[in-house]
Amino acid sequence: MQSPVMLITGASRGIGAALARLAAGRGYAVAINYLSNQSAAQAVADEISAAGGQAMLVQGDVAQESDILRMFAAVDAHWGRLDVLVNNAGILEQMMPVVDMSAERIARVMNINVVGLMLCCREAVKRMAKSQGGLGGAIVNISSVAAKLGSPFEYVDYAASKGAVDSITLGLAKEMALEGVRVNGVRPGLIYTDIHASGGEPGRVDRLAVNVPMQRGGQPEEIAEAVLWLASDAASYVTGTWLDVSGGR
Repeated sequence: MQSPVMLITGASRGIGAALARLAAGRGYAVAINYLSNQSAAQAVADEISAAGGQAMLVQGDVAQESDILRMFAAVDAHWGRLDVLVNNAGILEQMMPVVDMSAERIARVMNINVVGLMLCCREAVKRMAKSQGGLGGAIVNISSVAAKLGSPFEYVDYAASKGAVDSITLGLAKEMALEGVRVNGVRPGLIYTDIHASGGEPGRVDRLAVNVPMQRGGQPEEIAEAVLWLASDAASYVTGTWLDVSGGR
């Protein structure tokens, strides 16, 4: 029997890499999307293969529709099916208040975090929806508690993009409710990943952990566990819902 196939965008590091390893260990064949760090993505795939799992690499920029189409076509060609899409790829820019943000910066964040995610959802639905000849499936969108907190003076554009992700999740879940496709989201809190260095403060989690009721940052594997539950049959009556994995924040 063929393993279910999970495509994870932005899976060469952080939450995506942790999810790829955990999903493969639980029987998924994993398609690891990456933008430019092929060696990091290959290391994740090699680790999965060494443990007896199945993995493939799919290079692609989710800011480019042509790359998205090529990515899904590669999964079609390799495994001939898609059961789960996890929209994990996303960016944030340097910390700054809105008054200092350029139009180019805001557009970059929105293009990757919102437009790219929505196009990936579209391609997944084409393969999963019953009306499209599919057998159903699950989509899990990685949002952020920033969507609720707003990230003032730091990343209001990022927070806004994740608010849009939440709206997409809700709307698509309702569209797909009779199509056999469940659409849910996970909202991570402060998680130990490299994304904070991208924003200019590698130690951000430690600085802000005092504001978290559990008084600590989270690990990528803790997000991965939530994603896998939403993707699984254990969540068969769950759609249009979010799991906040944020230590109570």
